[in-house]
Amino acid sequence: MSEGIVYIVGAGPGDPDLITIKGMKILEEADVILYDRLVRKELLDKIRDKEKIYVGREVGDDYKHQEYTNQLMLKYARENKKVVRLKSGDPFIFGRGGEEAEFLKKNGIRFEIVPGVSSVLAAAASALIPLTHREYSSSLAIVTGHEDAMKGKESIKWEELAKAVDTLVVFMGISNLEKILKRLIDAGISKDTSIAVIESASFNEKIIYGRIDDIIDKIKEHNIKPPSIIIIGKSVEVSKRLRE
Repeated sequence: MSEGIVYIVGAGPGDPDLITIKGMKILEEADVILYDRLVRKELLDKIRDKEKIYVGREVGDDYKHQEYTNQLMLKYARENKKVVRLKSGDPFIFGRGGEEAEFLKKNGIRFEIVPGVSSVLAAAASALIPLTHREYSSSLAIVTGHEDAMKGKESIKWEELAKAVDTLVVFMGISNLEKILKRLIDAGISKDTSIAVIESASFNEKIIYGRIDDIIDKIKEHNIKPPSIIIIGKSVEVSKRLRE
């Protein structure tokens, strides 16, 4: 097994101050940092005299960039270097951290996962929405609104989710939101269910609130763009009282 090591580190949701103490310590000790598109420049600028390599993916080149990233991790770890694979949010929540850990294990590379503050937690905090609440939300589901096309067919059971959980959080769902909401309505969720959309949680965020039946118009009105988190459920209503 190589003497090098790869730390898969969650950078947090955007605000540089929200990286964990351990995550920052490992960054300061790293030889090489491989960072994603959503990792803020303000965080990277805090780390001086390190080799920093951008490995962010663009739409349509997922496989190419993942393989490129994998090979860079392998190369530097085999050179006995301390490598940080720096990901936005938390690496094990829609961050491909699991896939990269499996690749490292398969190739005999030591690794460690360093959790980060997920963008879903930052989005809820920014919007003053308790994801769980004794009166309104005893269950929570976190799903992607943009599944991997390579899977061949959709695996998320939107119709069942509409009935099964009190609070539903959707990552990467802006482009498909109209279709998602239609499926939830068809499954029985009320059109006046509260919903919030948070763009760029924790760092220059934009937040809009509404109902399932008017949120699409509000998204267009306020020009909300990815990366955005969508929170659906009665717990969104708590934020109204907290904002008064």
